[in-house]
Amino acid sequence: MTPLQAFELLDLRVGRVLRAEVNAEARKPAYKLWIDFGPLGEKASSAQLTALYTPEALVGRLVVAAVNLGARKVAGFTSEVLVLGLPDAEGRVVLLEPEREVPLGGRVY
Repeated sequence: MTPLQAFELLDLRVGRVLRAEVNAEARKPAYKLWIDFGPLGEKASSAQLTALYTPEALVGRLVVAAVNLGARKVAGFTSEVLVLGLPDAEGRVVLLEPEREVPLGGRVY
């Protein structure tokens, strides 16, 4: 398998955060997110973004997420997609996001 073929196995899509709230049951601080992926519908995610973002700051924001990794339970909440980010110098998660508006559900290539 080539590196490109391996990358194409991931289905990375753009969505807009509709709602965000604290996941009080999570062992590590996290938010419950509900994200609109346009034609793919609304999906839920548990995301450890509490160090740099408030729930209010996340609502309306575009995010990039892996949508084909399967669902998993996180502190009693079903997380269907993995929102992508990377650590800053202090290890806090910084969201990956498009630098301008793009259609919801758009695939990352």
